Amino acid sequence: MTNTRHHELAPKLLNRVLLVAALLCSSACVCSAQNTDHASASAPNSAAKSADDSGTASVEPKAAPKPKSANEANAAILEELERMRARIAELEAQLKQQNEGTEANASSVSTSQPSSSTEESSSVGPGANSVTASPLVGASAPQPNSIHVFDGSGAQETSNPAKAEPFAFADFTWLNGNVGPKELPLDTKFFTPEIRADVDYIYDFNRPIDDTIGGSSEVFRAQEFQVTQLGVGGDFHFDNVQARVMTQFGMYAETTPRNDASPGRGGWDLDTAYRYISEAYGGYHFDWLHGVNVQAGIFMSYIGLFSYYNFDNWAYQPSYVSSNTPWFFNGMRVQIFPSDKLKIEPWLINGWQSYGRFNKRPGFGMQILWRPTGWMELLGNQYAFGEDDLGLPGRVRYHTDDSIEIKYYDRPDDRLDKMAFSLTGDAGCEHGDGVSCDTDSAKGPKQSFLGFMLYNRWWFDRDRFGFTVGGGKINNPGRYLVLLPPINGATAVTGSPYFTENPGQPFKAWDISGTFDYMPSQYVTFRWEYDHRAANVPYFTGAGGITPPGGDNGNPGSFVTLPGSTCMGMANTWCPDLRRDENRLDLALLVKF
Repeated sequence: MTNTRHHELAPKLLNRVLLVAALLCSSACVCSAQNTDHASASAPNSAAKSADDSGTASVEPKAAPKPKSANEANAAILEELERMRARIAELEAQLKQQNEGTEANASSVSTSQPSSSTEESSSVGPGANSVTASPLVGASAPQPNSIHVFDGSGAQETSNPAKAEPFAFADFTWLNGNVGPKELPLDTKFFTPEIRADVDYIYDFNRPIDDTIGGSSEVFRAQEFQVTQLGVGGDFHFDNVQARVMTQFGMYAETTPRNDASPGRGGWDLDTAYRYISEAYGGYHFDWLHGVNVQAGIFMSYIGLFSYYNFDNWAYQPSYVSSNTPWFFNGMRVQIFPSDKLKIEPWLINGWQSYGRFNKRPGFGMQILWRPTGWMELLGNQYAFGEDDLGLPGRVRYHTDDSIEIKYYDRPDDRLDKMAFSLTGDAGCEHGDGVSCDTDSAKGPKQSFLGFMLYNRWWFDRDRFGFTVGGGKINNPGRYLVLLPPINGATAVTGSPYFTENPGQPFKAWDISGTFDYMPSQYVTFRWEYDHRAANVPYFTGAGGITPPGGDNGNPGSFVTLPGSTCMGMANTWCPDLRRDENRLDLALLVKF
């Protein structure tokens, strides 16, 4: 018997009581009236008969007997009413106790619904800093922890306790890399759609003649409006089966594949095959622990904390620790949720942000995400054993990426309603095939990566406005994680003689930014940002641009001949204009449903 049954039972019983009372009262009234009429009519006849029989002129009439049937009926009615009144009081007490128990249990349990972004959902994002896909996607909705029902006999039935959905115990949309709407207006039982739009206008104070910006995986053209990304897709979830797809039309369709050198090995043109897809994977949810997801395909990496999608972040241009590390992986992952506060996610992937393998060995990695409370997150990403330099099978890469985020102020009704910070530290190296992890040695020069980034954000007027200040620094001798400027159309496959990335070559860089957000709706952000970026070598696009006169000549791996020009001591050679710093104003309109 359910809770609703109790609500229905009390009114029905009360109606029954009233009906019985009405019928009994009506019967009693009729009986009493009949007895009274009969007594008054028979009294004279009785007197007359006595006079005739005795010859006496007047005889005292006999008193009419009390109608026992009426008294008994009234007593029965009162007794029945008393029993029913006691039963109603008992049922009301049981119903009140049941409601209190159900509300208490329901408040501690979240129904299993897909998150969006999820990677994971939660979630969030893609969740989920890597919680965009909820671990319970496709699972049946959990029941309250302890439900007691009554079948009228006093017996109770108790359902099995349900497990809490991971990361559903608090609102984590304040996290850097996990910002998103709190409501999903288009969500259905089978499909949670997702639509994203990222349109920007970048003003570069270097004013490059070719409007081309290098050294960034988020910003690409200057003094123009550009669609950075248009994404349409979402999450499918039914009968514990999962699937997610997200497109990437716009600048991302060109700029993300060009940073992957793996298509240079073998055939089938992988960068073209995957160009318009940012996420595409399928999976299955197992009801083990607090959920286990087994998924395969292209999924977000979240090394470097920031999300691939700018809507989800506190800033438009993240520091190098995020911008120069992977945005996606192609492979398989298993999301294990031992509790509603912890996720352990091992990966088996083709390589470091790659559609295919660079050599013969795949990469291995793992993410550990812990959210012990609603105001703190600890995130660790580890990567190892990958041979991620094209054509160098003996060179192995290791990397660790670790972040902490803390919301240290939260007063929703104040003008300044929230404050939080994020801190990320990265370290890594490569060894073998002519390089060394530790120091310059007989095995080769040191090839390593060390960096950090720190951001602090303030929210105002019930999250209608936001302001973020942050920046970071890296040191990457060997330049193996430095984004190659697109000089003469260069890509990670072709390389460029104008900016080489050889063992032992130094590269140090730093940046700082200030970001102001206006969010009139949870589904849109108007963003203004100022960025200052600098390096110890010429790296950023100057006024002369990085495109040869007449456009790219089709051979990015070679010097470009230009009569009358000199570059690097070579006569009749065109030279790109590279500077040690840049200053930009980024304006963006960001939408997510």
